[in-house]
Amino acid sequence: MLYRLISHIPHTLFKPAYDAYEKYLLERVKNGQIPKHVAIIMDGNRRWAKKLEKPPWYGHFFGSQKLEEIMDWCMELRIRTLTVYAFSTENFRRTPEEVNALMNLFEQKFRELIDDERIHKYKIRVNVLGRKELLPENVRKAAEDAERATQKYGNYTLNLALAYGGRSEITDAVKDIVQDVLSGRLKPEDIDEDLIKRYLYYPNMPDPDIVIRTGGEERISNFLLYQIAYSELFFVDVYFPEFRKIDFLRIIREYQRRQRRFGR
Repeated sequence: MLYRLISHIPHTLFKPAYDAYEKYLLERVKNGQIPKHVAIIMDGNRRWAKKLEKPPWYGHFFGSQKLEEIMDWCMELRIRTLTVYAFSTENFRRTPEEVNALMNLFEQKFRELIDDERIHKYKIRVNVLGRKELLPENVRKAAEDAERATQKYGNYTLNLALAYGGRSEITDAVKDIVQDVLSGRLKPEDIDEDLIKRYLYYPNMPDPDIVIRTGGEERISNFLLYQIAYSELFFVDVYFPEFRKIDFLRIIREYQRRQRRFGR
């Protein structure tokens, strides 16, 4: 009954309280340990669009807008690395209409990144992780152009997992390692965890401190399987386009309260 009454109150009436709470959370988070690397499984775009009786591309477009907001939140907190799961190898099984709409959106966003003032002002390096050879030529070229335009930057890093699968990444690394052993460039005894990291899609990428999945599902879905062995996992019920700064700050705050033991 109370929920029904509250739901009829205009959201603008809550805005002063919302803004005050967000400011409070932000100050608390800034005074704590800031994660170096946040990874996000951006889930729920299609279900959000369906809820609004819109086609899937509508959800993906607003999901891309949300990602731009999250980039700003990360820079405000000086979170140096952001990795997002944009498109898995399994996602190619979706309808041709949805896949084509996503590919067009990816190409558009890569072109926008190249000219984005924030990218160059804050020296954000853009990396694409995945089997890029599976992408249409226009998308692959746009992705490579964005990587090339930012390859000398090092203040922040934006990793976009595209045509990506965690098992595929490990498989490709193993193939490269075996090839180097057979050619004599490596000895079997040289192989350890640090060496394997050098053969992943982004060599020596710092492991994520936090993995966030939106959309209410509680699974990893083949994302960064090698890198998240000791990451802190957070699952939130909201669809990705509805993910708020307050939700993000609450997660960082909870991360700061946890004691990370790394198996010790």
